Amino acid sequence: MVRANERWHIIMGTRKEILSNSECYHIFSRSIAKFVVFNTPAEYLRFIDLMRLYRFQNFQYRYSDFIDLEIGLQSAIRKNLEDENEVLVKIIAYCLMPTHIHLIVQQVVDDGISKFIARVLNGYSRFFNTKHKRLGPLWSSRFKSVRVLDDDQMLHLTRYVHLNPTSANIVSRPEHWQFSSYHEFIGEEKNVSELCNFTHLMDFESRQYKKFVEDHKSYQRDLAKIKKLIIDDYTG
Repeated sequence: MVRANERWHIIMGTRKEILSNSECYHIFSRSIAKFVVFNTPAEYLRFIDLMRLYRFQNFQYRYSDFIDLEIGLQSAIRKNLEDENEVLVKIIAYCLMPTHIHLIVQQVVDDGISKFIARVLNGYSRFFNTKHKRLGPLWSSRFKSVRVLDDDQMLHLTRYVHLNPTSANIVSRPEHWQFSSYHEFIGEEKNVSELCNFTHLMDFESRQYKKFVEDHKSYQRDLAKIKKLIIDDYTG
């Protein structure tokens, strides 16, 4: 017999494996044919705000309708969502790249990750296609996921995610990339206000985390620790 929390996956055709509550996952989604889906800072920031709002179970607006509301009402809705804190997922870390996204999230409710990803990717696709006058899907097939087994792997995985822009030679230092959670991890919030929930991982100060990330030799030595967490070919 199909359990209730399995029906979503079968009906939606999203994935075969069941993503479990309280577990953390590395989520990866790439654009079709490595198409550039983020062309301006505003596009990156819109995607981040979609993540911020659609993680909440009770956010029922289309984003385009929401941002047409009066600013004071938008602020009140955001505050109410934050106060209630009824989320589908907890976002631990993220990095947006020109052709793909990396997210590390913890599922809170049944099907929380699938619903969250569907909301965000579909919402961004509608915006992008309208803006750029294109038709068709924007993202390649289903998103991919790998379960994170423990906090040690999580820590190395966050470093891998935050180093993506430097690995792709987009910037020379991870803090030069505005569109990741790295600024939150090192105690700077230059791009957006606090979004991620990672305090349980931080056994050392943000200054130490910065050194941990920038220690490239150590990163290469420890890469084997996340080998099984790497999904697909992440180059570019």
